[in-house]
Amino acid sequence: MSLTEDHPDVATLRAFNRIYTHRLGLLNAHLDKSPFTLTEARILYELARRSEPTAADIMRGLELDRGQLSRTLKRFADRGLIDTVADPQGGRRRPISLTVSGRKAFADLERNTQAAVGAMLAGLTPDQRANLIAGVRTVTRVFDGGQGANCELRGLKPGDLGWITHRQAVLYAEEYGWNRDYEALVARILADFAESFDPDHDAAWVADIGGRIAGSVFLVRADRPKLGKLRLLYVEPWARGAGVGAKLVDACIDHARTAGDERLTLWTNSVLVAARRIYERAGFTLVDEAPHHSFGKDLIGQTWELDLRRGPVGEE
Repeated sequence: MSLTEDHPDVATLRAFNRIYTHRLGLLNAHLDKSPFTLTEARILYELARRSEPTAADIMRGLELDRGQLSRTLKRFADRGLIDTVADPQGGRRRPISLTVSGRKAFADLERNTQAAVGAMLAGLTPDQRANLIAGVRTVTRVFDGGQGANCELRGLKPGDLGWITHRQAVLYAEEYGWNRDYEALVARILADFAESFDPDHDAAWVADIGGRIAGSVFLVRADRPKLGKLRLLYVEPWARGAGVGAKLVDACIDHARTAGDERLTLWTNSVLVAARRIYERAGFTLVDEAPHHSFGKDLIGQTWELDLRRGPVGEE
């Protein structure tokens, strides 16, 4: 369903678009002191990065109107920037390649663009630049649809425990209406983790996408021998649906096996549907549940366990 024109998100994105096009000079008749418009520059870029594409390849890649592309390619040909040759196999395909002049024009455009962007970034403070690049990476992931592809798991860095406490408190308040009792619980769990850390068993994983924390999970000893406990799994909203949660849980399971645990347990609540689905897919089974009042809400707490003596799900 399309958002209405007065929706605040529509206004926010339009405001960003105005600032973005102004700061990058995209409204100028020609791009970065070159003789090319923005559309011409994008077509030139596609011709340079592809191996002898056809007009149809460029049209599909940029979703351009056929007539607009045809007129642009004619201008390029008239200026000696491209060659179009017959298909060597006799077909109707007519590959397009840049001439020596075309390659020089592209190199000049690339150099000017790099210099223009570099100058813009140099005018920002380090914090402004870091925030800008993080935001650009987020926009790229959203429109690319591949936010989980570049997810890397790492250990804890200074400041991570405080950040994870903050983000979990904010997210569970926004999404489930939980009060500050939950923030206090997370803070206690992570303080205990730091103070009682057992390097022979305990571990933590932070999901990192483009320098941003996308989620985390912790492994500690439970109250029985050879029993590990998975704690505080969470995934940022912008990183959900791309396998980040499953990657974190899998890392926890693998480490628990290596550390000698025979079973892995966790406690969650029935309202956390997405997390429960991850646990189920990983092979956890529900062993107990009971109602309770916590974090300002009536909830159903659940205990799940995984038998680590069995092979991974899908293996004999």
